[in-house]
Amino acid sequence: MEHILITGVSGYFGQKLVRLLESKTEVNCITGIDIKPPAFNSPKLKFIKCDVRDNLEKVFRGRNIDCVIHTAYILPPIHDVSLMEDININGTKNVLNAAAACGVKQILDCSSSTAYGFHPDNPELLTEESPLRGNDDFTYAKNKKEIEAWMRCFEKDHPDILFTTVRPCFVVGPGFTNPLARHLAKKICILPLENAPFQYIHEDDLVEIMYLLLKERKTGIFNLAADGTLTFEEMLRILGGWPLKIPVWLLWPMNNLMWRLRMTFMTEFPSPCLNMIRYPWIASNAKIKEETGYRFKYTTREAFVDFARHVKIHDGIR
Repeated sequence: MEHILITGVSGYFGQKLVRLLESKTEVNCITGIDIKPPAFNSPKLKFIKCDVRDNLEKVFRGRNIDCVIHTAYILPPIHDVSLMEDININGTKNVLNAAAACGVKQILDCSSSTAYGFHPDNPELLTEESPLRGNDDFTYAKNKKEIEAWMRCFEKDHPDILFTTVRPCFVVGPGFTNPLARHLAKKICILPLENAPFQYIHEDDLVEIMYLLLKERKTGIFNLAADGTLTFEEMLRILGGWPLKIPVWLLWPMNNLMWRLRMTFMTEFPSPCLNMIRYPWIASNAKIKEETGYRFKYTTREAFVDFARHVKIHDGIR
């Protein structure tokens, strides 16, 4: 773990990882790739402007990279679904195949607990052995399900690589800036009439666990989620907003129309994303605790409160 390559280094996860890893004495150098430069400098970071679908020979050549952390995914929904799937699926395959061809011996891939899917018949807790049923009409969850199926074959073909898959739930903290965060921060927040409890992990816990898994050379699949859940009503009370609940039979076509018209001030996600709010998808964190002994710094509630504190200090999301 002396020379680490991070894909998506300028993104949310990537920047948090660099900040943590630059303080570790065993990490000598970090190579980061992204389509835009990061918003900070680090003495250990070498940035290379690069798309994950490009020929990555120039990235690996002569750098003795021994560990790859793949975080370069498009999470927020975009209207160009083909582009999103090309980056998420083909970009991932390109990165992992290049890493294997260049002799990298340790890979950590950031999957997601959305790969389990949002379904009314989900069990109370989803374990790492639960089937992946990522909803086909929710591109990100569908991509994660498909990528993980490919990865299991990749692992079998490359038994010499230490391979770790993490499945974080939604990440929250001062850096939480995705469409869900912006939606929840509205003074009047539109919600489906019926919604399920939600689960978070704090951004600090996420990067600490990822580092721990690499340091201890743990392989396998790990759910990453904090203890406890929050209802959407509780989230809005913490933020000082008010819910406007609409029956899904009415909300679905309304939201769909606003999405198609690109009315981003009203919605930043297509209607299938509503199932993420309507149905439970709570991941068990028993395995990560048992195998690493990690003690979470934040519960789901504490993580969300930290986000809300940041929003109130800055009078909005930044």
